[in-house]
Amino acid sequence: MTVIAHKKTALSSRLEATSISIANEDKALALGVLENTPLPTTRTEAWKYTRVARLGKIAFTNQEATISSIDKYNIDSSAPTLVFVNGHFSKELSSNDLPEGISWNLLSDMNAIPATKLKLENEVFNSLNTAHLTGGVQLTIAANVIVGTPVQILHIIKGTEVISNFKVIIDAGKSSQASVVQGYFSEDGENKFCNVTSEISLAENAVLSIDKVQYEDENSFHISTEEVSQERNSLFTINTSTLNGGLVRNNLHIKVNGTNCNSVLNGVYLMKNKQHVDNHTIVDHIAAHCESHELYKGVMDDKSTAVFNGKVFVRPDAQKINAFQSNGNVLLSDNATVNSKPELEIYADDVKCSHGSTTGQLDDEAIFYLRARGLSKRSAHQLMVSAFIGEVLDMIKNENVRSYVDGLLTERFGWE
Repeated sequence: MTVIAHKKTALSSRLEATSISIANEDKALALGVLENTPLPTTRTEAWKYTRVARLGKIAFTNQEATISSIDKYNIDSSAPTLVFVNGHFSKELSSNDLPEGISWNLLSDMNAIPATKLKLENEVFNSLNTAHLTGGVQLTIAANVIVGTPVQILHIIKGTEVISNFKVIIDAGKSSQASVVQGYFSEDGENKFCNVTSEISLAENAVLSIDKVQYEDENSFHISTEEVSQERNSLFTINTSTLNGGLVRNNLHIKVNGTNCNSVLNGVYLMKNKQHVDNHTIVDHIAAHCESHELYKGVMDDKSTAVFNGKVFVRPDAQKINAFQSNGNVLLSDNATVNSKPELEIYADDVKCSHGSTTGQLDDEAIFYLRARGLSKRSAHQLMVSAFIGEVLDMIKNENVRSYVDGLLTERFGWE
């Protein structure tokens, strides 16, 4: 018991309680969880293949930092941009105005932020984010507004043994349409930890898409939790591109509360060296006549590891559900590892649901064919990998985001 206490105390021992006006009940519950709940271990089913014990050995602090420019982080240069460094808002690097129809508030400026929709009981990282919240932003999309310009939120973490507990709240009003670009990057230092949560609500007939790019370095940890709720006739799409990071964990939980909703989850991840990525998704179909489409593909090299655990619930009253889930992986090395577990839990009888998972290596005959026609071995590998993940990348409809992701692939993996 002494070892467990040491681990959980070190994680937040040097952090001050949040100065943001979160609900007192949420703060009390989060502090209680941190006091009494150890970090998850490999005996915790949801964390079976992702080891986070080393996080408990680091006495993180939150430090303000500055960066000189966002030029290399600017995913969509046409988008009005809000910039945060270590969770703190940078007015100098941010745009002055957002598109008409979207209002924004810094969480640090609000008299009170809404009670959290996150699960806190037994959830150490959600509780850490709540009790020691550094900063964040609330975006409100007005009802009956179509916003043609995306809003961009960039977060850069910088320093050694620094933590950012960062939060994004998005409320999409009735019959609204909007898109958000999110980028997570790092500069300098070791043992950086970005612990980010997002609470996203779509009202009736709302359409919201999120393009998320994760490109922190190999000396960083990133745990992201998105809690999404959809009301009837809404459409939610999220595209997650994980292209760098030491340890990356993405938790995505969608509650489909209303009828005739559509939920689209796409993810692509490419890792090398000893990097680790873990995508955990839950789509909870509570109402009837809905669809969900989930496609994740990964390419792993060297001694990198990946985890995919996708779960779809279909509740008893959720008849006429179409739910499709697929995870595919390519291993470029004999030492790379993937653990994939797509799941369905169905309590209704009039549904169409499928799930599947494949893991393999590049086809030697196809590589031989390409090399026989003048391609180098490296170019042949690149062409086949590009074709494999292209199905997911093509889901990114924002051309600026797609172009930026292609540039990162060139930078990190030497693609032509």
